[in-house]
Amino acid sequence: MAHVQRMSRLMLKTLREDPADAETASHKLLVRAGYVRRTSAGIWTWLPIGKKVLENVARIVREEMDAIGAQEVLLPALLPREPYEASGRWEEYGDLLFRIKDRKGADYLLGPTHEEIFTQTVKDQCTSYKDLPVILYQIQTKYRDEARPRSGVLRGREFQMKDSYSFDTTDEGLAESYRLHREAYQRIFERLGLDYRIVSAISGAMGGSASEEFLAPAAAGEDTFVDCPNCDYAANTEAVTLALTPVEGAEHGPVEELDTPDTPTIDTLAEHLNIPASATLKNLLVKVDGEITAVGVPGDREVDLGKLAEHLAPAEVEVVTAEDFADRPDLVRGYIGPQGLAGKSFRYLADPRVAPGTAWVTGANKPGKHARNVVCGRDFEVDQYLDVVVVRPGDPCPRCGAGIELDRAIEIGHIFQLGRKYADTFQLDVLGQNGKPVRVTMGSYGIGVSRAVAALAEQTHDESGLCWPREVAPADVHIVAAGKALQTELALELADKLGTAGVRVMVDDRAGVSPGVKFTDAELIGVPTILVVGRGAKDGVVELKDRRTGEREELPVDEALSRLTV
Repeated sequence: MAHVQRMSRLMLKTLREDPADAETASHKLLVRAGYVRRTSAGIWTWLPIGKKVLENVARIVREEMDAIGAQEVLLPALLPREPYEASGRWEEYGDLLFRIKDRKGADYLLGPTHEEIFTQTVKDQCTSYKDLPVILYQIQTKYRDEARPRSGVLRGREFQMKDSYSFDTTDEGLAESYRLHREAYQRIFERLGLDYRIVSAISGAMGGSASEEFLAPAAAGEDTFVDCPNCDYAANTEAVTLALTPVEGAEHGPVEELDTPDTPTIDTLAEHLNIPASATLKNLLVKVDGEITAVGVPGDREVDLGKLAEHLAPAEVEVVTAEDFADRPDLVRGYIGPQGLAGKSFRYLADPRVAPGTAWVTGANKPGKHARNVVCGRDFEVDQYLDVVVVRPGDPCPRCGAGIELDRAIEIGHIFQLGRKYADTFQLDVLGQNGKPVRVTMGSYGIGVSRAVAALAEQTHDESGLCWPREVAPADVHIVAAGKALQTELALELADKLGTAGVRVMVDDRAGVSPGVKFTDAELIGVPTILVVGRGAKDGVVELKDRRTGEREELPVDEALSRLTV
């Protein structure tokens, strides 16, 4: 038997106008339809029907996690400083971390993620190889002090997340735990009704090796991903890698110094010499953990600083300032070239397009001077190649070479093979079969539970409101009593019969509310099936409407009941 929600008793207030600060469809509709209310910047209250949707998402996640043998736990959100200091993340998280002190002055934090605490828990509970493998998970509120919380529950300062962690004694075991999670995530997102892509990612500050993201394509998404229309390649833009292709046997003349006054930018240089920007070598100076580092890219490309930071994590990356140049007279601002300086005055990173054998016009390390025929591998060496340019539509697919496309998406899940990063930090060993200690290897796997609600709203809404898939909707059927006593009486009778049959029902039995408002609210709230008890009620006829397709059908009451209880 399912509970019947009578709207006359339900705390639900719908709005006709969009919230003034709302930019995304999910933000507008979840507020207008009475699912959430803003408490503070990035902090949201889940109202009764919103909590039902949130719990439905969590239920699906739980069922699929339990199906792979994962065990649910609940760790505290209020955590001591020491484990995060041991891992280095007390500092690495920077301003994203909520730090607090207790009455005795001891440092605590509100958990942004729980690798450290899970590792300590397993260290305490598992001592032998016989205790492993084990997968633990929780569904819990996380906290991150976002500088610009926005888009409603898509990017908040507290949010609900499923995080799970696998513990194995071998790399092969970790690969199997990773596979189990990957397949479980596919089942979860298919059951939720989400359109999603699995894309390659880089691990960054999380550490580890294999890393993939699950993205839900949506215009409101903050992630951009690469999609190849010719093959099945998909990747986060930060993970796109271009193969290094050296230019063999090219003949280039000697380095030639050019007089180029007032050309400190690529555009001014290209115009002065009447050459394409792609023939110039741009050298961006950054500080990596305080050390000057140069990044070389073709002049027509931009350096993706986020991508660079991910590649170099956990090192801190900052763009140099005028004050930094004041302390380095060997670096001529606007006229820097790698020849004579790479490997000496700075470490030199370069995009794979700056391949051995390629010749460039670049700074001559003198005011107002540039140099021509500066050849990579002859006149300068690259310390490390990293694909750090901003990816553009039409760039070659790393797999097949076809022109790639860029799409916006919402990150809804992320899976990592962490390896032994945290096990090393906390000396997580178990006694092996040979009686000697074995260092445990870990995986980390997250799903944004509250974010999945917003992603679904973004992907499934229409011009009238929300259109939930049945498994996550706050009810299976929304019964609308048009208003007259006979209609309301029949609507409540139908609601009770459906509820007894296990159908989740929301019935609009509100007195003094016009039929027009009730129909508008039903469209806005987005339950998948709407049953209208209107003029035909006196003849025992009701109307069924599919919220997603808009299809309507008039049926006798008994036939409608049998249709809805199948």
